[in-house]
Amino acid sequence: MKIGIYGQFYHKNSEHHIQSILDVLQSRNVTILIEENFMALMNEHQKFHSDLTNIKTFTKLDSSYDLFFSIGGDGTILKSVTFVRDFNIPIVGINTGRLGFLATIQKENIAESISEILEGDYYISERTLLSIETDPGHQEIVPLNFALNEVAVNRKNTTSMIKVETFIDDKYLTSYWSDGLIVATPTGSTGYSLSCGGPIIDPTNDCIILTPIAPHNLSARPLVVQGDSKITLKVTGREKEYLCSLDSRILALDNETSITIKKAPFKIKLVQLTEESFVKTLRKKLLWGEDKRN
Repeated sequence: MKIGIYGQFYHKNSEHHIQSILDVLQSRNVTILIEENFMALMNEHQKFHSDLTNIKTFTKLDSSYDLFFSIGGDGTILKSVTFVRDFNIPIVGINTGRLGFLATIQKENIAESISEILEGDYYISERTLLSIETDPGHQEIVPLNFALNEVAVNRKNTTSMIKVETFIDDKYLTSYWSDGLIVATPTGSTGYSLSCGGPIIDPTNDCIILTPIAPHNLSARPLVVQGDSKITLKVTGREKEYLCSLDSRILALDNETSITIKKAPFKIKLVQLTEESFVKTLRKKLLWGEDKRN
């Protein structure tokens, strides 16, 4: 079995959790490769009893990997998607961050959870992604033209609102006067969209969520549409440019550049432990039922 390991940041006491991962994997004679920049962070701390010099590094993945371990929070998983791309490699999200809707394996149970996974005691949750096209086209988008959580448009360098003309399957919906608009997947419904008042959607649903950001049209509300919908946005405002983001990747586009958002042609696989579920995650992460009256 061949496993890639990636982390974005080095949190306090991270070496303890990373060492637990290495101990389990090395005891199973698994082939381990660590992302080059993350290995550099690990070497800076020098608190590992494992010999890191024997572990190879990678900068890019290929289809020979069986699993990809993401160590951090949900933001690290979003970054992990840019490595995995369409290689169909399942991602194991180990939560050493804070909330962790996507990274569901808790640091307190690392050894036990990884052992279960190596024994095949898990299931795969397939997640839809979004991709975009612009008119005129922007080559800057092409290499990483996908988003697991959301595509969003936002105002740039101004406190003034922008106008987001919105079309669904070439039919005019409305013009949002707002700070921006979020177009989210069901996976992204518990991210940026949720913080702006969007609905929570079970990730097994085939749909797309439109959530305005601080809309001045007081009647504007989040909207859920079919997953195969084509969503076209045309943004105008006082600035010459506006911002478009695919998860955490941001680019500036000229005013009136048209964006078309559709379902991406591939999905991402997330590894889930058999005792975990979306509703259980909601209950734990959002503290549902944690009222003293219950």
